[in-house]
Amino acid sequence: MSEIQTDVLVVGGGLGGVAAALAACRAGRRVVLTEPTDWLGGQLTSQAVPPDEHPWIEQFGCTAAYRRLREGIRDHYRTHYPLNSAARAQRALNPGAGRVSKLCHEPRVALAVIEAMLAPHRAAGRLTVLLEHVPVEAHTDGDTVRAVTLRDEATGEPVTVHAGYVLDATECGDLLPLAGVAYVTGAESRDRHGEPSAPAVADPANMQGITFCFAIEHRPGENHVIDRPRDYAFWRDYRPDFWPGPLLGLKAPDPRTLSVQERIFNPAPGDDPTAVQADQRKDQGDRDLWLFRRIIARGNHLPGAFDSDVTLVNWPMNDYWLGNVIEVAPETAARHIEQAKQLSLSLLYWLQTEAPRADGGSGFPGLRLRHDIVGTRDGLAKAPYVRESRRIEAVTTVTENDVSLAVRGERGATRYADSVGIGAYRIDLHPSTGGDTYIDVGSLPFQIPLGALLPVRMRNLLPAGKNIGTTHITNGCYRLHPVEWNVGEAAGALAAHCLAHGLRPHQVHADPKLLSAFQSDLVRQGFELAWPDVRGY
Repeated sequence: MSEIQTDVLVVGGGLGGVAAALAACRAGRRVVLTEPTDWLGGQLTSQAVPPDEHPWIEQFGCTAAYRRLREGIRDHYRTHYPLNSAARAQRALNPGAGRVSKLCHEPRVALAVIEAMLAPHRAAGRLTVLLEHVPVEAHTDGDTVRAVTLRDEATGEPVTVHAGYVLDATECGDLLPLAGVAYVTGAESRDRHGEPSAPAVADPANMQGITFCFAIEHRPGENHVIDRPRDYAFWRDYRPDFWPGPLLGLKAPDPRTLSVQERIFNPAPGDDPTAVQADQRKDQGDRDLWLFRRIIARGNHLPGAFDSDVTLVNWPMNDYWLGNVIEVAPETAARHIEQAKQLSLSLLYWLQTEAPRADGGSGFPGLRLRHDIVGTRDGLAKAPYVRESRRIEAVTTVTENDVSLAVRGERGATRYADSVGIGAYRIDLHPSTGGDTYIDVGSLPFQIPLGALLPVRMRNLLPAGKNIGTTHITNGCYRLHPVEWNVGEAAGALAAHCLAHGLRPHQVHADPKLLSAFQSDLVRQGFELAWPDVRGY
C-alpha cells in the first residue's frame, strides 16, 4: 500500500469529496478517496452540522445524487426508528424537527447512508477509501500533479497515490499550497472586484470563525455537569466589541440586522414536531436555541422511545474567531483548535451552571453531553466546522455583484453558459478573525460556473468543495451543503469525462461543442443547470 495507481484521487472525504468519488465511480473509473478523520461526510458527520439548504429543496435545486442522500436519510429513520403514525405519514419527514432545515438528523445516520451509497463501488473494487490519512506532499511536473503522498495518522506510514486527476476536497484547500496552485485566502479588497460588502483594504488573514459543535439532551432531576473547563473564566468574562454583552449569554446580534436579539433556551419545549415548517423565509428559526438545530425530536416517536430531544449546539456563542487554523504554523493552528474546543465546553458548562431559567433560577444540570452521537471521547465533533477555505485563483471568480439581490435585483443572478449546477442561500458570513461582525446580504438563486472549478494554471487538479473561485463574500452563499455536494459531483464527473474522451478541463470549457456535450452528460446524471422562475427569496 506504499504506492497506489488510480484514475482519480479525491483528497478529503467531506460532502464534496464523497460526491466526487461517486460521480467518478459511476463512470467506471478507479478512485481513491481519503479522509483525515474516521468518518466520511464532513459537514454532515464529522463536523456534526445539519444541512443548511434553500427553501425549495424538496421540489428542485440539487443534483439527483444529493436528493438520494436526503431521501436515504429519511428512509433510514422509517426503517429503523420507532416513528409514530403522524411522523411516519409525513412525506417530507424531518426527523429532528429542527428549524434550520427541512431535514435535521443525527450525524451517524448520514454516515450510514453515505457508506451505503459508496458500498457497491467499494465491493466492485473501483473505490478505495483511506480513512485517517492526511496529505503531506504533492509531486508535480509543470502544470500537472502526478501524485500525492499522504500520511497514515494511525501508523505514521506514508502512502503515495499516482492519479490522472487529483481533486482537492479538503476542508481548508490543503492541496493548493502543496501543489503550487495559485490561491487566495481571507478578504479581498473592495477594489479587487468592486464588491460593496468587501473591506477597503485586503486582509488575507481575515477568515470566518470555526465552531466545534456538540450534541446535548436534557434529563430533569439528574446532574450531568461536566468538570469546569480550564479556560472557563476567560470565556465567561469575554465581551466582544460588537456583542451586546458577554459572549456566553442569551443576547447576541441578529445576523441580518445586527440588532440585539434575546435568544430563548428551553430544553423541554413539548412542541408538535410535525407542525414545524423549517422555512427561513417566514421565520429564521434561530431565536429558540433548542429547536433551531434539534436532531432528535422525541415527539416524532412512539411514547417511551426517547427520554429527551437531542439538539445540536452550533450557536452564536460557540463560534471561535480569535485566530486562524489556515496559513499559520501547525502549533498555532493546534492552539486555536484547543481554544475553540474550550469555548464550546465553556458554553456547555455555562448552560449547566449559570444560564438563566424561566423560574428565576440558574443552570440546567440535567443537560447531558452526548459523546456517542458525535463519536468522540470529549463529546465535541470530530472536526471543527470550517466555513472558509483557501480558494483557487480561477478562470471565473463569482463575486457579490453576480449574486447580490441589492445589486442584481429583477435581473436575477448572473447567468453562466458554462453552468454545472445551481444553489441558493443568503450571503451569510459569521464573525471573523479580522474583528468583523456578521455580514448577511440577500442573494439570488445562482448557478455554479465551470470556470470557477478551473485553476488558472494547473491542468489536472480540480477543487471539489469550498475552495472554488468565489470571494470571501460569495463564499458565504457557496459554502453550504447542497452546493458543496454539487461542486464535488461536478468535479468528479468532469475528471471522468476528460479521461474518457482524452480531454483536459480547460479544453471542455473553451470549446462550445465540448462544453455542451459535457453539460448534456451532467443532465443525464441528474444535474440541474438552471433555476426555474422562483420568487419570495
